Amino acid sequence: MFGATGGIGRQLLAQAAVAGHEVTAVARDPRRLPPGVRAVTADLSAPAAAALRDAVVGADAVLSAVGPSGRAAAGITEPATRAIVDAMAEAGVRRIVVVSAAPVGTVPSPGNPHPPKHDPGDGLLMRYVVGPLIKAALRDHYADLARMEDVLRGSGLEWTAVRPPKLTDKPLTGAYRTALDRNVRGGAFASRATVAACMLASLERPETVGRTVGVAD
Repeated sequence: MFGATGGIGRQLLAQAAVAGHEVTAVARDPRRLPPGVRAVTADLSAPAAAALRDAVVGADAVLSAVGPSGRAAAGITEPATRAIVDAMAEAGVRRIVVVSAAPVGTVPSPGNPHPPKHDPGDGLLMRYVVGPLIKAALRDHYADLARMEDVLRGSGLEWTAVRPPKLTDKPLTGAYRTALDRNVRGGAFASRATVAACMLASLERPETVGRTVGVAD
């Protein structure tokens, strides 16, 4: 698991433990991880190939909640994901589920230079008011995520990208909604706990392989 010390990553660790999964977590500072988790020390801003390979070898799947800790760190997700994908290919691990974001489907990238102007799941307010404002404010972050999805599409791996809208810290209710290859209609918020639950559930949903999953509370 990558990004295990962030908001979604901590939820992934907790929910995976409850489900009985054996987890290896990659962290720059393993002291921030809960006890009982196998830790691998690595800095994804300058990843060491050997450390990443050791982290994923023998795994059934990889979960990545990697993302910038702030605007100054925008741009980390694509190169980090590329390093993870390379490590997986070397270790023979096929399945990966990552966190992306709801606006990314309409953001151009080198691999998708002409995306649709609007996501088919977005309503009028999101299409013409909220969406443009969010994309302008977080332009570099979403461009990074769009390039990350390019990496996944070109990897040959069995990938899934989960695209939540605005994140909250509300508790998990289990009553969340998903949509394949589009955003959830009317879905303005998703808790970090919900995103983690959706990522774990996607591992058991073969129909999500090679696709994006919109999720919302």
